[in-house]
Amino acid sequence: MLHRRHILLTGAAAASGVFANRRPARAATGALRIGYILPQQSQLGAGATAFAEDIAKRTGGRITIQQFPDAALGGDVELAKGVQLGSIDLAFITGLGVSSVVPDVGIFNIPFLFRDLAHAYAVFDGPIGASFNQRFAARDMVMLAWGENGLRHITNAKHPIASPEDIKGLKMRVPQSEVLVTAFRALGVDTAPLPFPQLYEALRSGKFDGEENPIATIQAAKFDQVQKFLTLSGHAYDPAVFVVAPDVFDELSNEDKGHFVAAAKAGAAASRRFAAETAVAGIAALQKAGMTVQRDIDRAKFAAAMAAANAGFEKQFGKALIEQIKQAG
Repeated sequence: MLHRRHILLTGAAAASGVFANRRPARAATGALRIGYILPQQSQLGAGATAFAEDIAKRTGGRITIQQFPDAALGGDVELAKGVQLGSIDLAFITGLGVSSVVPDVGIFNIPFLFRDLAHAYAVFDGPIGASFNQRFAARDMVMLAWGENGLRHITNAKHPIASPEDIKGLKMRVPQSEVLVTAFRALGVDTAPLPFPQLYEALRSGKFDGEENPIATIQAAKFDQVQKFLTLSGHAYDPAVFVVAPDVFDELSNEDKGHFVAAAKAGAAASRRFAAETAVAGIAALQKAGMTVQRDIDRAKFAAAMAAANAGFEKQFGKALIEQIKQAG
């Protein structure tokens, strides 16, 4: 059933209170809520803003999007569950966050799976990325488009990290991703998951020595105030994904469904642009703010140190799909 709080139907259907599913050419009007965990001035905020602007333009203002940044509607896991339950209309969720609710997405969390951004885009914009539509549908979410959170890098408050030996014994927060927990423990890291909204205070209080996130996130969340060292590890690429509650999407006309998909693609492109533009400038800004930047690491050495976890990943996700991702692009 449609969210009566957020979308109202025009004409006789609204007057009579008829809310049957999948009626053709039904025109909706009203405001929908979209949530995401970062500030509006971030890669997720850029994507959500572009999505909202595109929807308003395509529908002539008939449908509008109300943004709830800064985890106002909850962290990534809460957002995903809210979309599943229909209590949240839309969300722009990081890949690491959504993997707790759609476990198959965890395959993309495997460290050093992607060679570079071009490789990641080839995967998510191609048939592999499209195949995940069904996996989201099986978890009661409609996937609209893959966007970007970004390449993830390591920060800490203790010392520079240039080799796997440097990270052993550190207390590090990772997202709510079993894959990253497993991978970092293989490095000898004392690690535990923690929702993003709690991370700044956990770093400030010393509960964790370090964390890992994209440059744009590190900057937007002001982690330079509680972290001294930045290692440009690029150990994982984290997508973001636009999802919408099935009951909201089902009540849209076919034309409006097309508008939502097109707007999500515009939002996805905007998130990638923001992440790319802020990566270089963000590193310089973080360095100026006082962070010590380790620019070079031996990726092969880090990957080898995490290799103990690979057998479990192959069993969990399938060796064939992992190899297909590695060979894409």
